[in-house]
Amino acid sequence: MTGMRVFPLTGAIRPYAWGSHTAIAGLQGRPAPTDAPEAELWLGAHPGDPSTVTGPDGPANLASLIAADPAGQLGAQVADEFDGRLPYLMKVLAAAAPLSLQAHPDAAYAREAYARQQADPDAPRIYTDPHHKPEALVALTTFDALCGFRAPDVSAAVLEGLALPQLAPVVAALRAGTAGLRDAVQTLLTWPTDERPALIESVVSATLAAADDHPYAREFALAAGLAEHYPGDPGVLVSLLLNHVRLAPGEAIWMPAGNLHAYLAGTGVEIMAASDNVLRGGLTPKRVDVDELLRVLRFEVLADPLLPAYEVAPGLMTWRVPVREFQLYRVTLDGAPVPVPVGGPRIVLGVRGAVTVAQPVGAVAPVVLTPGTAAYAPAAVGPVTLSGVGEAFVATAAE
Repeated sequence: MTGMRVFPLTGAIRPYAWGSHTAIAGLQGRPAPTDAPEAELWLGAHPGDPSTVTGPDGPANLASLIAADPAGQLGAQVADEFDGRLPYLMKVLAAAAPLSLQAHPDAAYAREAYARQQADPDAPRIYTDPHHKPEALVALTTFDALCGFRAPDVSAAVLEGLALPQLAPVVAALRAGTAGLRDAVQTLLTWPTDERPALIESVVSATLAAADDHPYAREFALAAGLAEHYPGDPGVLVSLLLNHVRLAPGEAIWMPAGNLHAYLAGTGVEIMAASDNVLRGGLTPKRVDVDELLRVLRFEVLADPLLPAYEVAPGLMTWRVPVREFQLYRVTLDGAPVPVPVGGPRIVLGVRGAVTVAQPVGAVAPVVLTPGTAAYAPAAVGPVTLSGVGEAFVATAAE
């Protein structure tokens, strides 16, 4: 592709069954409802669905573009640190139904597990790459999620409120505090398969029999709702051990390695390390790897799942995360231009209004973003400035 400049970027839409028929289409101004569910809009160079850059020479695969000139596209430091690959993946995620209970390995374990798997041709193919997958999500709409373990004594009280004698061993484990979290989770996820439907039916019956003013009515409603989507799944009970978070637009959560989580409903901008290593424990028709999940889970209380935002400059916010693969910014524009004080390989996603992405090169036309459209700025183009009236998110590698 000729020259270094900011180009329009077209992402790929993933049609997972839990996706919305209206959210992404509505954001982009397309007719809705769509025939197929639209779960995620991928923006990046992940080999599973790399985005397309549109320039004067025609469309180009972003992964191929980076592979042809890693230093120019990524910057020498990012290219060297991440072996010539774009280290993050940006998404618009639109959940109309709950996603799986899942966690991701840390970087050291991902490398070891992937190498071990690749060395054994008979081993199950659990890991797709040798990388970790920390992730954060910023809500665009009201967004419900399960994120990290809450205090075990609270979880014990919730399960006791169901008044089911068969859950007594789980309650006892939780009464032991964090030391019993692993036993509680393992007991639920390894519940005898033939007994699971009756157990979850009993849970649903108990929730329906509870009074509307029951102190755990919200938790009971969550369990009953999950059981509708995933009958007979012990993940329904594991969900009651987690923080149930309801994000307002603009609020964020952080999912580090080993953090058990699940998205329930809503639309958000997600940023993650460019990996596809997911270990599932339930609430899914996909492969469940309980033993491997238990190896990577961190059995500790997450007291506050929310990730605070910080103002960098007027109109420019960020969320600080302890990883090198990505940094996410939100730019709010009221007509005055906002310089984006970061370099590296940047992806800009418009979510409201009309946002112009310009670079300091005289004859190069800027890219104008409407909601749900994106632009890509290689490291070599230098600083970019956003202007217009609207809102956009900017992703880049940490500096």
